[in-house]
Amino acid sequence: MCGITGIYSKEEIGNLETRITKMTESIEHRGPDSGAFFICKNKVALGHRRLSIIDLRNVANQPMTSSNGNWQIIFNGEIYNFKEIKKELSYDFITDSDTEVILAAVQDKGLDWFLKRANGMFAMAVYDSESEELLLVRDRLGIKPLYYYNDGTTLVFASEIKAILNSGLVEAEFNSSAVDEYLANRYIRAPYTFFKGIRQLEPGSFHRYGKTLNLTERIYWSLPKAFNVSTEFDEQKIKKEFEGEIKNAIEYRLIADVPLGTYLSGGVDSSLITAITALKKKDQVNTYTIGFEEMNEFDYARTVAEKYDTAHHEILMKKEDYLANWERLIAAKDAPLGVPNEIPLAIMSSKLKEKITVVLSGEGADELMGGYGRIFRLPFDHENHSPEDNFYDHFIAKYEYVPRHMRDELINTPTEYRDEFDDIVRNQFKEHGNKENVFRFFHQYHVKGLLQRVDMTTMQTSVEARVPFLDHNLIEFAYKSIPYQLKLKWLDENSEKLAKGQTADQYSEVLDIPKYLLREVSYSYLPEEIIKRKKVGFPVPLTEWFENLEELANKLLINCSWLKKGVLTDLIAKSKTEPRAGQILWMFVNIELFKKQYFATKWRW
Repeated sequence: MCGITGIYSKEEIGNLETRITKMTESIEHRGPDSGAFFICKNKVALGHRRLSIIDLRNVANQPMTSSNGNWQIIFNGEIYNFKEIKKELSYDFITDSDTEVILAAVQDKGLDWFLKRANGMFAMAVYDSESEELLLVRDRLGIKPLYYYNDGTTLVFASEIKAILNSGLVEAEFNSSAVDEYLANRYIRAPYTFFKGIRQLEPGSFHRYGKTLNLTERIYWSLPKAFNVSTEFDEQKIKKEFEGEIKNAIEYRLIADVPLGTYLSGGVDSSLITAITALKKKDQVNTYTIGFEEMNEFDYARTVAEKYDTAHHEILMKKEDYLANWERLIAAKDAPLGVPNEIPLAIMSSKLKEKITVVLSGEGADELMGGYGRIFRLPFDHENHSPEDNFYDHFIAKYEYVPRHMRDELINTPTEYRDEFDDIVRNQFKEHGNKENVFRFFHQYHVKGLLQRVDMTTMQTSVEARVPFLDHNLIEFAYKSIPYQLKLKWLDENSEKLAKGQTADQYSEVLDIPKYLLREVSYSYLPEEIIKRKKVGFPVPLTEWFENLEELANKLLINCSWLKKGVLTDLIAKSKTEPRAGQILWMFVNIELFKKQYFATKWRW
């Protein structure tokens, strides 16, 4: 795992070495083990910071040059099946790294050939010095970030936005259109960011730039067209195949030449990963959980840790730790934090860095198998209560965090992204059934917010996070081969009848079993109390800390430009009585803490 930076221009650039050095140094936390850069004709610069995971020798450092001398690569991520790909190539290898396998594949077979085979997470730039073409590539699900700025003359790109700003070629301008988008989703959907002109490369795509900066963009992967809604199936056969796919995804992610461990919250997803990891690894596995005195899940995590004899670490966090790290982590993310648990996750990552460098995490399981029951059951509710209404409107009203009417009452910023994505997603929803639409939405959009959180909380302390439930083979299997009824299963026929008179808020996890088949697989590995427990989000006691939140809001938001005049007092009053309003106030404070860090500084030089 690493950090990449680059500049690609039609014209010669002054101080190019200084610029790429400043860019690369600004993300040293992503790769503390080594750093270097490549410059060509004073128009192209590629920078790299390395966190050594596979083949720790210096010969595997980057930027790396192909054997014929034509190709240069900077690469952030892991290719888990690089050894299999390597066997198909005719190339004189000098390292045992996955990076060189990418170079060899591009030189020997071409980028398309490689992307069809690669199983991994990656953001990379590949430069052909012969044709003077540059390729920017991002993995299928967007696990690894890649940002870019293109003014028509110069392209600047990097793993983090701060590196683009440190080039001195780009000014930071606040993108007020992102406010509404953030309050709705808690993240900004690609290709946009909170910075005008700075974009995210779309997951599952690559850009090809010619020497005149002409761009060809191509999507090389998308979700499967098939979605299994069959009612006749062999449950035991599918369960066995599903277990095999899960084990393959986890075992691939155990490949490393450095110490490895797992997050262990005590929920079924992280517990299953921990169990399979412990059974596969010869050495004792390090596991980590974090909580607060006011609320934690230590007992559940401890149950799994004891069963598998892990070296278990419990981290108790205090309010003072939380508040002290808040602004630092906004600076690490280059964006407002999306959910309150980003801060404890980052602190846990800092702790685990003392013993390990790679950690496995459970993100993606809920999206894979319908784990957010109250949302994934909305098609059923819609059919039973309001079939005449538009399902997209019904869904988005439940999904968005700050309701639209509340955003319209509180903020004065544009809604152009809302309008744009409404059009896109409404049309997408017309192409499929409503059950399928919810799964596609969560994989296409929601999971990206989780991945931004995972990347920031781990990489800010030089830790690589791997997410086996977002293995693309596993996702394709779940879409094509697991019937909907095995993802969200009614307890019995009577339960389904009873649910028709209720809403998902009332019956989810009472009359049905979300993630049913995943739980069934887990019975071979985990105690029943872990499998049957109800889903809980990562709790942060914001309510108990409300005085601090109110004080910050009164200090920061009284004259902020994106908030309507006179609404702050009402919002604070609501926050004292409505549970969600407390986090809404927290999100508003995040925006202003973020703004003051980035937009009062002159970046261009």
